[in-house]
Amino acid sequence: MTARYRLDDLIIDVPRQRVEREGAPLDVGGLSFRLLEFMLEQGQRVVGFDELIERVWAPAVVNEETVTQRVRLLRQALGDDGRNSRYLRSVRGRGYQLCVAPQREDEPRIDATPPARRKRNIALAGVALIALAIGVIAWSMQRPDETKTSQSPLLQRAAYYAGIGQRDNNERAIALYRQRLQEAPDDRDAMVGLSRALSADACLYNGDATQLDRAQAMAERVIAADPRNAAAHAALGYSFDCRGRIDDALRNYERALSLDPSNDGARASAAYLYERRGRLADALAANLAVRDPSRVRFLQIQIAANLDLLGYTAEAESRYRRSFQLYPDNVFSNLAWPSFLMRHGRHAEAQAALHEAMKRGTDHAGLHVLAAELAWSRDDRDTAREEAARAVALRPHSSLPRSVQYAFAQVRPPSETLRAQAESLRAGLRDGSDPIDGIDATLLLDTAGDRDAAIAALRDAIAMGYRDAAYLRASPLFAGLRESPGFDEVLAAIDTAIAREREAVRSRKLDIRAAP
Repeated sequence: MTARYRLDDLIIDVPRQRVEREGAPLDVGGLSFRLLEFMLEQGQRVVGFDELIERVWAPAVVNEETVTQRVRLLRQALGDDGRNSRYLRSVRGRGYQLCVAPQREDEPRIDATPPARRKRNIALAGVALIALAIGVIAWSMQRPDETKTSQSPLLQRAAYYAGIGQRDNNERAIALYRQRLQEAPDDRDAMVGLSRALSADACLYNGDATQLDRAQAMAERVIAADPRNAAAHAALGYSFDCRGRIDDALRNYERALSLDPSNDGARASAAYLYERRGRLADALAANLAVRDPSRVRFLQIQIAANLDLLGYTAEAESRYRRSFQLYPDNVFSNLAWPSFLMRHGRHAEAQAALHEAMKRGTDHAGLHVLAAELAWSRDDRDTAREEAARAVALRPHSSLPRSVQYAFAQVRPPSETLRAQAESLRAGLRDGSDPIDGIDATLLLDTAGDRDAAIAALRDAIAMGYRDAAYLRASPLFAGLRESPGFDEVLAAIDTAIAREREAVRSRKLDIRAAP
């Protein structure tokens, strides 16, 4: 949908989840904002209770009274009077309707939250949640240049919708890129833009995985015609990145950067993957080398993730905290801060931050995975299972949320099934997939009762670059495994690797105090 709406005297900025009246922000968030956004999409159509429940509350099961209460809260936040409605009125026996037709603003903002790069397991635990924010940075920096005066209007609008994010907008971008290619089949900017949008569809929005093949082919077609096209190499890297082919993705991001040293998108993307491979000094160096930090909205989270893994906890905390305060509309900030607190054993603070994040209307499977872990830590088994089920409902095709559900389940799948799933993940890891696959396999094998194999899978993950020892020490998912004789030895291997990276930071004179 469009970035901004006017409703009477209200301005609603959808990507930022912000409502203003005469320039003053109103306290509309969470479900209230989601309800308002859905009603804006309907114009002045009367919307019944059943449709509201299905489109706003699902997969949660609620009744009409819940809807009525939420409408009341929304009206209060807007300063509306149910007896003399100005914005939202009830239609007896039918549902609710906006009092006036919402008007789309003609001057959209370009700084809306962009989509993130999604790995095979989008809802990851621990530092993987934070790593997703790094994908946000890379995506935002890889948008087509909308300032090119030579671009066609179709291409400009496609770039605009791709930059906003959200599934509907990405689909609009794909359609516009395809229209442009019908007009000009050899338009390289359109091919690069379509490649990225197709990758995002499969990677971020649970679209058809075959889109990644098309994305790869589109980028390769541009490279064949123009081998020095940096944007095409970055798009090709993104198509590999979405498959979890880290090494192939890195080669293309690095090639893009060598062709265009000003390409902060390729730099941020490479930094993300350096971290995933355990190359923390390289990741930090790349982040500090970003030429225009003002264009990278979540650079603080990216640097915080590096600093946290390197052991500079206080410096990381200040960045996570600041991002959580400044960007309440962004799911990745909302994931990163409570996740950091949990990993460092500050469970009460983590629960409070998570409670605040849950009210902000940025629902994500990762929030529910974290909620399940915190609930299990306080011995609230029922809540843990409910939250794990919500995570699976949000990301039914992702492996890790379901593995968490298995770990907390009263009745678990047969051990043979768990082992087979774990072996599939380990095979992918051997082929160069994300180290989080090894953590997922570790959890499955531990759930199956095979501690020795679980430790072996954990060693595999560490060998491929996994470095979040704090999460392994803190998460209740690995409480049993921590009793294994080999666990401390494995964590010692992480500590040794981190020490090497810290020494590299010092020897390269990377000044963390100078970080944005």
